[in-house]
Amino acid sequence: MAYKPQAGPQMAAPNVIPMADIMLVLLIIFMVVTPMLQKGVSVDMANVNNPHDMQDADKDDAIIVAITRDGGIFLGNTKIQKEDITGQIKDRISTRLDKTVYVKSDARAKYGDVVAVVDEIRSAGVDQLGLLTERIQKNQPTPPPPPAD
Repeated sequence: MAYKPQAGPQMAAPNVIPMADIMLVLLIIFMVVTPMLQKGVSVDMANVNNPHDMQDADKDDAIIVAITRDGGIFLGNTKIQKEDITGQIKDRISTRLDKTVYVKSDARAKYGDVVAVVDEIRSAGVDQLGLLTERIQKNQPTPPPPPAD
C-alpha cells in the first residue's frame, strides 16, 4: 500500500496579513529615505515677499551652486574651492543650450562670499544667473492659546 498524504482544508479567502506587513515595512523605508533625497546642500535661504518662480531649478540637470553660512561652496553635492568654480561651470555649460546657473545662499552667509561666487560664475560665461530664495509665509495661523486651568 502506498503512502498518500492528507491535504488540509482549503481556504476560501486569501490571507492578506503578510502583504499588509510588507506594505508597512516599505512605507517606513520610504519615510526614512525620502528626506535624504534632497538635491544639493541644505541651506537656510533668505526670505522675500515677492519671489520670482524658477521651476527650472528643480530639474535634475540644473546647475546649483550653494554657499553655506561658514563660506563653504558646493556645486551640487560636491564641495569645491572658489578658484575651481569657473572651470567646473565652464565644463558643465559647454554642451547645454540653457546656460542658467542657480545660486542658493544661506541668509547668514557673508555678502562678500556671495559676490565673489557670483563673479566667478559670471566669468565662466553664464548667460543667466538665478538667485534662489524662499517665499515668506503670510497667512500663518496663530497657535491657539494654552488652555486655562
